[in-house]
Amino acid sequence: MDQGLQFLIHTLFSLYVMAFVLRVWMQLVQANYFSPVAEFLRKVTNPLVKPLQRIIPTLGRLDLASVFLAVLLTWLKFFILTSLFGTMPHWLPLLIFSIQQLAGSVLMLMFWILLLRAILSWLSQGQNPIEHTLHELTEPLLRPIRRILPPIGGLDLSVLVAIISIQFARAIIG
Repeated sequence: MDQGLQFLIHTLFSLYVMAFVLRVWMQLVQANYFSPVAEFLRKVTNPLVKPLQRIIPTLGRLDLASVFLAVLLTWLKFFILTSLFGTMPHWLPLLIFSIQQLAGSVLMLMFWILLLRAILSWLSQGQNPIEHTLHELTEPLLRPIRRILPPIGGLDLSVLVAIISIQFARAIIG
């Protein structure tokens, strides 16, 4: 029973945190506000973000309320999971651990989105709104790489370079 409960808590919190991360990411890259993905993310995150935005302002395009909630929910996830083992962790080390884990999760999300975009570029016709959103999310990451490493023989290696860089950053974070 404990493993099932731990899995459920970990999964539900992680999915909700990723919704906040995607919301922030889409705002940073100025993705289409009216896309189905953006509308979904607003609907699932607005109940917590809107009240908090009255207290925590945005910083340019960075929605600090959503960032705060992603960190807080990650911390809460690990607090609940460690409490299930009967230990009461100190809040500060758990906060540092949570930020580290959130950074790793963001990098993992970037990896999967880049991989999905690469696979869809081989299979799809580009008419899907989700594929368009993936393009909006990843293009700001890939554009600087293409400036340094242009396509070679018609082959764009920017996704590969980005994936290797992300995996390197994940290894450094631990």
